Amino acid sequence: MRERGDLDERIKAVLHIEQTISDNAELIEMGELEDDEEIIAEAEAAILALQPDVEARALETLLSGEADSNDTFIEIHSGAGGTESQDWAQMLTRMYMRWADKRGFKVEVMEEQAGEEAGIKSCTLKISGHNAYGWLKTEAGVHRLVRISPYDSNARRHTSFSSAWVYPVIDENIDIDINESDCRIDTYRASGAGGQHVNTTDSAVRITHKPTGIVVQCQSQRSQHKNRATAWDMLRARLYEKELQERQAEADATEANKTEIGWGHQIRSYVLQPYQMVKDLRTGHESSNPAAVLDGDLDPFIEASLAAQIEGGAGEVSDID
Repeated sequence: MRERGDLDERIKAVLHIEQTISDNAELIEMGELEDDEEIIAEAEAAILALQPDVEARALETLLSGEADSNDTFIEIHSGAGGTESQDWAQMLTRMYMRWADKRGFKVEVMEEQAGEEAGIKSCTLKISGHNAYGWLKTEAGVHRLVRISPYDSNARRHTSFSSAWVYPVIDENIDIDINESDCRIDTYRASGAGGQHVNTTDSAVRITHKPTGIVVQCQSQRSQHKNRATAWDMLRARLYEKELQERQAEADATEANKTEIGWGHQIRSYVLQPYQMVKDLRTGHESSNPAAVLDGDLDPFIEASLAAQIEGGAGEVSDID
């Protein structure tokens, strides 16, 4: 019902945009026929006013993946830089907690390892809310901080690194949908102990799942019907186990692909000294107010990343023609 409500709201929003454009296009035609510049200007203004809503709806098209609507885990790990890096990891953790709070998402600290002198070595947050993973998935990567160190008695400028890794919360109560046309079902005479009826009738059942090659068989019951039902349950369990193995293999591959937390691998730089600037190195999006960004004002950066994906990595959502 939640998914249906979300889809219904999206459809209504798109229909509203379409209707507004259509109505005002007619007004522009009428204004041109009557040579009424005021009507034309009002209609054009009404269409241009749709721009933010159009961009928001365009961004939402990237939040339709299988796991995008799920809650999310975000792991923060300190990198090169010692105490400086551990303090930066704590600042990064606070930034994501503040972002989640502003969106009304629930935040739980699942794990936290304190640093030796200050900050944290690592932290895992669970952020719960609609599309939490979809919004945060582009935040994965290495984050770089440049500032005057509060831990350096000589007040020198230091560069620190921390990483964020984002992955969805998966509901383990999944259904396994099996297409019966993908299966071959064989019946045969059971062997071994079990009495005269078991050994003289085709009560045993073997099911072969052709796409995966998984084979299950059951001959524990005298009834072929019961053996068939049990074999289907066994096949579902095997396919579920296979799904878990593939999920783990994917997670292991992601872990193996994690880059070194240091120079040359960052996705975003936060510069507090000698000037004030936050810049996303993937999209080029910038902010001259790092304090606001570190206080959770991340939406412009997240939206720029999603927009870049919509445009195939080329930049922001195009303007209304």
